[in-house]
Amino acid sequence: MELRQIQYFIEVAHREHMTEAAEALHVAQSAVSRQIVNLEAELGVDLFIREGRNIRLTHVGKMFLEKMETAMDLIHEAKREIEEQLDPERGTVRIGFPSSLAASLLPTVISAFRKGHPFVNIQLHQDSYRHLVEQVVIGDIDLALLGPVPKNDARVTSEILFVENLVALLYAKHPLASRKSLQLDELRNDPFILSPKGYILQNIVENACRQYGFEPQVSFEGKDIDAIKGLVAAGLGVTLLPEITLVDSLPRTTVKIPLAEQNVTRTVGMIIPNNRKLMPTELLFHKFLKDFFRTLSGFQ
Repeated sequence: MELRQIQYFIEVAHREHMTEAAEALHVAQSAVSRQIVNLEAELGVDLFIREGRNIRLTHVGKMFLEKMETAMDLIHEAKREIEEQLDPERGTVRIGFPSSLAASLLPTVISAFRKGHPFVNIQLHQDSYRHLVEQVVIGDIDLALLGPVPKNDARVTSEILFVENLVALLYAKHPLASRKSLQLDELRNDPFILSPKGYILQNIVENACRQYGFEPQVSFEGKDIDAIKGLVAAGLGVTLLPEITLVDSLPRTTVKIPLAEQNVTRTVGMIIPNNRKLMPTELLFHKFLKDFFRTLSGFQ
């Protein structure tokens, strides 16, 4: 069984068409057909059902495809690791991040990293908090920036980079809009605009309110930070947001007001997997992150 045969087989299996597979592989159709026939002969089983010009996988073919895709992933990973061992500065790092870190923190970090490591290939993946954790665990991404960092997930190692305050976001005509700061309890009777149930930001805000003896009255929900800001800007309620989400991104008809309480915060950091070692380029970015935030007195 040759690597070329496996590559041809996977392409044909995905396209279910010999000619299209040959075109994608930039080889003659006869070469692809011959390799598939040789592979089936070696295995002693039909991998495809031929139906005129179209073909589809047999039951055994589907099983074989799954195994071969896993094998090819391992081969590509091994090749990538060898290449990075030779030159970590030209490898790839896959970074996950949620929407709450997308507007300010992520561009700042990536820009700073690029200056020192211009040839590293950076792949960015935005997703929800829980999906990012799962993607790090299964290896779809190498590490993720998160806020807050998980405390009790044995599958990942969490590292806090900094702690930031949550601030109140109010409609500009709100009775408290002119205040320099306010107590969280003063928003007890206001309608809140929060993320939907199950979103980590909603949990943070609800837990903060409970610390001060009340449940926020949710009037509307927004699935992302911009939606929440827009609803507040329309005068439909108040909310609490991580301060970093409002850097250079404060809607014109809103005001942000610090909370008098010092413990309404969230951690921001990164997670790496516990089930595998980081490869050289990933380690390069991992070290950069720790050094970058260590040199700052606070991220503004």
